[in-house]
Amino acid sequence: MRARGHEVIVVDGGSRDGTPALAGPLADRVLHAPRGRARQMNAGAHEARRDVVLFLHADTQLPEDADRLVLDGLRNTQRRWGRFDVAIEGNHPMLRVIAWSMNLRSRLTSVCTGDQCLFADRALFLQMGGYPPIDLMEDIALSKLLRPIARPLVLEAAAVTSGRRWESRGVWRTMLLMWWLRLRYFLGASTSRLQRIYEGDAR
Repeated sequence: MRARGHEVIVVDGGSRDGTPALAGPLADRVLHAPRGRARQMNAGAHEARRDVVLFLHADTQLPEDADRLVLDGLRNTQRRWGRFDVAIEGNHPMLRVIAWSMNLRSRLTSVCTGDQCLFADRALFLQMGGYPPIDLMEDIALSKLLRPIARPLVLEAAAVTSGRRWESRGVWRTMLLMWWLRLRYFLGASTSRLQRIYEGDAR
C-alpha cells in the first residue's frame, strides 16, 4: 500500500510486545494513544493526510487490491463510506457460517463491524465526530451515525480476520457471547462493563 502512495499509520495503545519498534520501519507514522479501539482509530484519523481513511485491526488482512477497490468504488458510486465482506480464518466449519451471517446482517442493516474494515471520506468521518469514545461497539455506533447519510458501499472482496479468539474460547461460546453483548448494548448497558465481559474479567 505504501509503495502505491498510500499512508500507513499504526496507533499503539500501550502494548508491551514491541509493536511500535516492529511497526516503525513498515509505517509512515507510529502514534501512541490511550488504550481502546475507538480512541486509537480516532487518533490515527486525525493525523491522516489523505482524503479517505480505512480502519484495519491488527489481526485482519486486506485483499491485495483493496486500495483500488475502495477508491474506484467510492468514486463510481458517489458513496462516502463503506466496508468489505469478511472471512474468518480457522479450521472450524462454523467460522464460514458466522462470516456469511455477519455479511448478510450488514447488508440488511447497513451496520458494519470492525472486522469488515470500515472506510470513509475523512471529511465526513471528522464531521460526524469520529468513532464515539466508548469501550466496545464503536463500529456499530459509528455505522448508525453514517447510515442516515447514505448506505455503505459493500465490497464483496473479503478481508480475512483471525479466528484465533473464536477457536481458543470456543466457537459456539464466543458466538453466544457476542449475541449477548449486542443485546445488552441495545438495552443500554455500559460499554465499559461490556468490555470487561468481552475480555473475560466480569460477568
